[in-house]
Amino acid sequence: MKIQEIYDFLDSLSLFELQEKWDNSGLNLGRMDAKVSEVVLSLDIDEELIESAKNGTLFVVHHPIIFGALKSLDLSKYPANLLSKMIKKDISLIAMHTNFDKTHLNRYVFEKVLGFRVDKQSDFICTFSKKFSKDELLNLIKSKLGLKHLKVVNPKNVINSVALTTGAGASLLDFVDADCFLTGDIKYHDAMKALSEGKMLIDIGHFESEQFFVDAIKNSFNSLPISVIIAQSKNPFSHI
Repeated sequence: MKIQEIYDFLDSLSLFELQEKWDNSGLNLGRMDAKVSEVVLSLDIDEELIESAKNGTLFVVHHPIIFGALKSLDLSKYPANLLSKMIKKDISLIAMHTNFDKTHLNRYVFEKVLGFRVDKQSDFICTFSKKFSKDELLNLIKSKLGLKHLKVVNPKNVINSVALTTGAGASLLDFVDADCFLTGDIKYHDAMKALSEGKMLIDIGHFESEQFFVDAIKNSFNSLPISVIIAQSKNPFSHI
């Protein structure tokens, strides 16, 4: 298949025009008229995945490898170091980022992974109204996301509603209408703000909450006449 055909298919699945203005979803590297015989699905692309991929592979990932303007290509620095290896192997990349967050990923994690029901959804925020005890909710999240520990701001003994944004969603705190907000990459001052406003936050991790991108998109490729490999980039953080 040509990359253009796969791009058009992905656009019909989750319109690229839905992405945020600061985002860079779409074709990050490659040519639309290039032919590919294999697609690799992953959250991100890293050196190990590049080394193991066949020449001419197309990666479909969640996070763009290029954000903003590239003013130089220092091949010892990210992302130029990876782009150089990709170009040598004629590897292409399409990113499905904030457009896919809005149309698929947040809802998938909320419903399919955590087992909640979406009562209300805005672009990035899914909300479910149900009564939980603190321990009940924390244990459920740990179990479903495979987390041993959780960072919690302003823990409440009784939670009547839960909201979620995968990845880094603390900037959306003002738009959350729920007792408890689940998201990743919560910064210190986000936590201070939530504490002062009496809001409960649970940091569920960026990688940990978005690692399900592959699961959310893989079945959509069943209709395409192309080989699809399920892969997963490594969490850059180690817990020691």
